[in-house]
Amino acid sequence: MIDDSATYKAAGVDIEAGEEAVQRMKQHVQSTYNEHVLTDIGTFGGMFRLSLGDMTDPVLVSSIDSVGTKVKIASMMDKYDTIGMDMVNHCCNDILVQGAKPLMFLDYFATSKLSPRIVEQVVKGMSEACREAGCVLIGGETAEMPGVYLEGEFDIAGCIVGIVDRPKIIDGSKVQPGDVVIGLASSGLHTNGYSLVRKVLFADCGYKIDQFVPELGGVLGEALLTPHRNYVKPVMAVMEDFEVHAIAHLTGGSFYSNIPRVLPLDCQVSVERRSWGVPPIFHLIQEKGHIDPIEMHRTFNMGIGLVLIVAKEVAMDVVAKLEALGETASIIGEVHKGGREVNVI
Repeated sequence: MIDDSATYKAAGVDIEAGEEAVQRMKQHVQSTYNEHVLTDIGTFGGMFRLSLGDMTDPVLVSSIDSVGTKVKIASMMDKYDTIGMDMVNHCCNDILVQGAKPLMFLDYFATSKLSPRIVEQVVKGMSEACREAGCVLIGGETAEMPGVYLEGEFDIAGCIVGIVDRPKIIDGSKVQPGDVVIGLASSGLHTNGYSLVRKVLFADCGYKIDQFVPELGGVLGEALLTPHRNYVKPVMAVMEDFEVHAIAHLTGGSFYSNIPRVLPLDCQVSVERRSWGVPPIFHLIQEKGHIDPIEMHRTFNMGIGLVLIVAKEVAMDVVAKLEALGETASIIGEVHKGGREVNVI
């Protein structure tokens, strides 16, 4: 007699693969735990005990994001730990903008067919980034969804929660004409612009992911997978010594969309393009794609991952502090009276 009974596995969802993935990632997740964690991996909810220290009015700050189509590059290279790092670092920077210190991170991994090996690599990268940022990987979800995702496709997203004392929130309200814009160097593309990168370099120009590119001095795929920088530690150190009026994380929309988000209505920023060196990867993309400079600065960070806005009289000291902490920083612009916009000169 033929057994034609339906099973979850026959429908495309492998519970055993999910359990294997949990076992593979367990040690990585636990490596991020600290004295604030009250639960172990596998519980329905992660529990985190707050320690408020000397905060007078603690405020929780949260954000959620993804790494976009950078997951396609990871698949092409069959290397997945760096996009886990990207996910955590991107989210840490997003809440850093308001002065918040990261506390805990949650991840979401969704795919057509679960590969425990891939999940483990992604979570390993997330765990490494969490440890570096002093952030706990408190929980997550791994979803196998055949019919929603194409075969071999997957996506990741992450949610972060941080904390800041209300009197120390950075909201841009103190920005005024005469303030100086400081740029912190990026490590490359970070997590934005990959759809355009794939079109220009792979679809239009026929580059191979494992191709050595002389202009880059290395393999293309490795350059494209360079992890997103995390600026939490150096910027927190700067905030201990100096008043920071505003911070902008240069993600999607880059200079033209992100800097205005932290400006008062009556202020605008001019950025001097020649004030920092642009990494070779951006020159390659612009040249091969014949891309207009404005489009480049709207799509890519062009070598600047984060900007700080400070009073002119402390700007050089802030740059010196960042340099002493291992960052590459430079004065790249100034605040003027205007209409909440950015001009890249």
